Amino acid sequence: MDDIVRQAIAKWPNVPNCYGWLGLDARGNWYMRDDRAQAAGPFSSLDGGSGVASKGSMLKHEKLIDFIQRNYESDASGQWFFQNGPQRVYVELEATPLIWRVDAAPAFAATAHTGQPARVQRCVLDEQGRVYLETDLGFGLVHTLDMTHAADAMEQGLWVPEELLAGDLPARFGYVRSPQLLQKI
Repeated sequence: MDDIVRQAIAKWPNVPNCYGWLGLDARGNWYMRDDRAQAAGPFSSLDGGSGVASKGSMLKHEKLIDFIQRNYESDASGQWFFQNGPQRVYVELEATPLIWRVDAAPAFAATAHTGQPARVQRCVLDEQGRVYLETDLGFGLVHTLDMTHAADAMEQGLWVPEELLAGDLPARFGYVRSPQLLQKI
């Protein structure tokens, strides 16, 4: 976390949390969700809901994205957030809290969408053929552009996939896809 963020938290400790305004898609892109985007529907429809997804506007400003990624973490209940000064901005997840980029053979190194390198501990395959990795940084989906590298690692026996249902992953790996939805319960 940035020092300036820590200082803001100390100065203003009671700023209310923010829900629904920021989303992370399955390719590691960040989206700003204004009132109009939120009113149009949920961030993701991957959970089998009947609503049409409404992502909002993709962020493209590199320094803003870097700031978000440096201050992105989870709370004790598995809700991921961006600490924006004194305010926690909870993130709506299209898939998982981390999106992995995977290098080609022989290394098959995994790097989070935040730029942090990780050590792979487990590989998971869901019913739709999507590949996930559990690492020392947490759980996430392999980026679609790197599926051939993940397949090579599995084919070489370096990653032995465990088959799990996609709907079971949040509870199994301790993350919340929609903190905003929890506020309505």
